[in-house]
Amino acid sequence: MLRALIFDVDGTLAETEDLHRQAFNRAFAALGLPWAWSPATYRDLLAVMGGKERLAHFIDTEHADEAAALHARAPEIHGLKTRLYGELVAAGGLGLRPGIRRLIAEAREAGLRVAVATTTSRPNVDRLVAVNFPGGEQPFDAIAAGDEAARKKPAPDIFALALERLGVAPAEAVAFEDSAAGIRSALDAGLPVLATRSQYTEGHPLDGAFSAVSDLGEPDRPHRHLAGVAWPGGVVTLAALQDWHAGRD
Repeated sequence: MLRALIFDVDGTLAETEDLHRQAFNRAFAALGLPWAWSPATYRDLLAVMGGKERLAHFIDTEHADEAAALHARAPEIHGLKTRLYGELVAAGGLGLRPGIRRLIAEAREAGLRVAVATTTSRPNVDRLVAVNFPGGEQPFDAIAAGDEAARKKPAPDIFALALERLGVAPAEAVAFEDSAAGIRSALDAGLPVLATRSQYTEGHPLDGAFSAVSDLGEPDRPHRHLAGVAWPGGVVTLAALQDWHAGRD
């Protein structure tokens, strides 16, 4: 029986990645660092999972001669970036991707558990939830985020932690991801994966996902089917997911 849905955040719940890039650039400017990450540069940096790790990788590869001093400043840089990202989310009212709110509502109404498994920091998740679920509503039964797992994606640790907090087996859940590293992470945790494309992962291979679509779709705005299982009317619904899941057994 399908008992839980587990979502990645950046690029899956919402198109957050460019706001992360903008927040990094604002933090660099505020701290007097002569850096500015273009969309192309940031797309390359996204091969490194996690904002702290991404920053460390940039320092090591682009500023090796002053790496020690810059690594010492990294907590300040990342802390300011996190605050600025929250302000950008709040100011712009960053919305959820098509079908996300609907599918979460369907799952909760049916008694399924819903979770997040992400490498982004917990404050980033909280801000996105606060903007999209006002009034203190918490749509997630469990959140596994940031540094709570020993290893970042593509290691399976963060999905394993989400499963543990939900109290469900991998075979009782479905993961939603938008990146190759995220798909690998979920698969290695034993989860079937439904993949969606996002702004910064258009070129990622979606190998291993049982279905790949442009987004989850809405009744008045169906998605594009990319590979694997196709969904009636171009919309991923809980009923269709349950039918697919039951057919696996």
